[in-house]
Amino acid sequence: MARVVFMGTPDFAVPALQRLIEAHDVIGVVTQPDRPAGRSRQIQMSPIKQVAREANIPIFQPEKIRRPEAIAELQQWDADVYVVAAFGQILPQTVLDIPPFGSLNIHASLLPRWRGAAPIQAVIRAGDAETGITIMKMDAGLETGPMLSQRAIDIAPDETGASLHDKLKILGGDLLIDTLPGYFAGDIAPQPQDDNLATLAPRIKKEEGIIDWTASAAAIERTVRAFTPWPGTATTWEGKGLKILAGRVDSGQAEPGTVLARDGQIAIGTGEDLFVPLSVQLEGRKAVGIEDFVRGQTNLIGAQLGV
Repeated sequence: MARVVFMGTPDFAVPALQRLIEAHDVIGVVTQPDRPAGRSRQIQMSPIKQVAREANIPIFQPEKIRRPEAIAELQQWDADVYVVAAFGQILPQTVLDIPPFGSLNIHASLLPRWRGAAPIQAVIRAGDAETGITIMKMDAGLETGPMLSQRAIDIAPDETGASLHDKLKILGGDLLIDTLPGYFAGDIAPQPQDDNLATLAPRIKKEEGIIDWTASAAAIERTVRAFTPWPGTATTWEGKGLKILAGRVDSGQAEPGTVLARDGQIAIGTGEDLFVPLSVQLEGRKAVGIEDFVRGQTNLIGAQLGV
């Protein structure tokens, strides 16, 4: 049974840690320090810390894992391998090289496509047909290390960032447990990535959720799904924020951002085709279906959004 140190922070990493606890000797967990979260901004522990506490596993929460005192702490744990899943800090080569079997990462894409912090959102926005999980051996680059295994899944037409996240976090734990025995036995030869096929998925900024109505309706619809639940997508109307929670593409053409009446609903002009919102939330109000929203906003038709 391998001695494993697990490094992770958010909910995405939880299934992998739980599977490791069942199958291996998890001798320590490294996670981000407790931080303010939610509307109350109260200090909260990470989901990974909660799992580790329930399992009575030692927990280490360094502010910066590259500091000498943090590296010294890791060396004392004498692990066979590090397993990393959405930890939230860049690991220097001095850390990656500590365990004899190196450091493995669970990445939520089919590398080398979508290296970076936001592969789940990127794959939906791009309209890819499939995605998956890659287990890779880490080096100092950004998801550039050799791959041990991959497993693909189809992306549903109505897939959201939330639904795909939940599928991939389970898949990640499953693939990790299936991969480790062969890796430890030397039966898996790490395969180098083809850098010529690499695409990047950088960390998302909140302002990326502001809708550009000159984009195509298809691109806007994919972004709405990709950015569910965060950062969400929104526009402005009469000086107020209007969140677009769901929508679809329809044929037709109108000036980008212009609201048209459409069978008890509305359609909005874009750079190509029309975007039909299905659920919205006006600033300071509850989320509602578009029919209810239109009935309560008689001056919406003909309005220009995003100005």
